[in-house]
Amino acid sequence: MRYMTLPNLLTILRILLVPVFMFLLLLESPSMKLLGVIVFIIASLTDIYDGYLARKYGLASRLGAFLDPLADKFLITSAFLIYVWEGYLALWMVLLVALRDVVVTVLRVYAEWRDKPVITSREAKYKTLTQNVFAYVVMLFILLKERAFTGADISALMSEVLYSDYLDYVMLLITIYTVYTGISYLVQNWKGLSSPSS
Repeated sequence: MRYMTLPNLLTILRILLVPVFMFLLLLESPSMKLLGVIVFIIASLTDIYDGYLARKYGLASRLGAFLDPLADKFLITSAFLIYVWEGYLALWMVLLVALRDVVVTVLRVYAEWRDKPVITSREAKYKTLTQNVFAYVVMLFILLKERAFTGADISALMSEVLYSDYLDYVMLLITIYTVYTGISYLVQNWKGLSSPSS
């Protein structure tokens, strides 16, 4: 099939790895948590590699352009939901981020239906990078919280950081910027999408 290219298969793999990563990171075993982080890293790397393959071998497609950012949203949102479950983040901020992603995804689907595909903005790419860095830092803290990997002192310090307000402050900034990029996305693309099809 034309759409079953290697870049698209890697993107689909990234989506399939989301529940695996979530399951492993939520287990009590430190080694399973570490494995969960490794799965998250592998899933993140597929994002770099599928884009590289698509550009190098001319395998870019509309399906890939749609699925790639969607897979990123699934991966990052799943990490944020785990942080909420563990009590590290406030739920309302993650819900705002998820709502922004739903709205943008609906817009992208509509744009494809109108045969007017939209391009991911530079702001949205910065948003994704910021969210990824934050997700990785929190995962590092989670691993350092395990005494099996560090010790009592570092474990206690990481627990204090994870359950403090500092993560919420950072997440608040990320949420504000994420919502801003969503509004900007709508403003930039709505005029073209609302015009009659040629």
